[in-house]
Amino acid sequence: MTTEHPAERDGTGHDWFAAFSERAANITGSPLFYVFCVLLVLGTFVLHFLHPPLSWLIFAGDLMASISLLLLALLKNAERRDTHALQRKLDAIAEALLEQREGTSHEAADKLRHAIRLEEKK
Repeated sequence: MTTEHPAERDGTGHDWFAAFSERAANITGSPLFYVFCVLLVLGTFVLHFLHPPLSWLIFAGDLMASISLLLLALLKNAERRDTHALQRKLDAIAEALLEQREGTSHEAADKLRHAIRLEEKK
């Protein structure tokens, strides 16, 4: 276990959990997953009216709580990576503006192009 920022682990910012979190965020942000969640909630609601054994109700509640906890962890990871990426871009903009004002080299402008992935948009 590490206390480093998720974007700075392994020096590249991409470890196995970050890759998994990115894929999971794409899936959980989809309309299909929302429909799945609505059906899961409705299924749990209907389950109460069927009067199953208490162990089934406890299992359904535990399942909902577990899914919520896992989604919260994935959401937090994605939020931290997005915040770090935004901060890198803001730093690059500030550095480029200072460089432009001082009339020095164009190294910061190159960093800015890389940070906002300008070369990928062409």
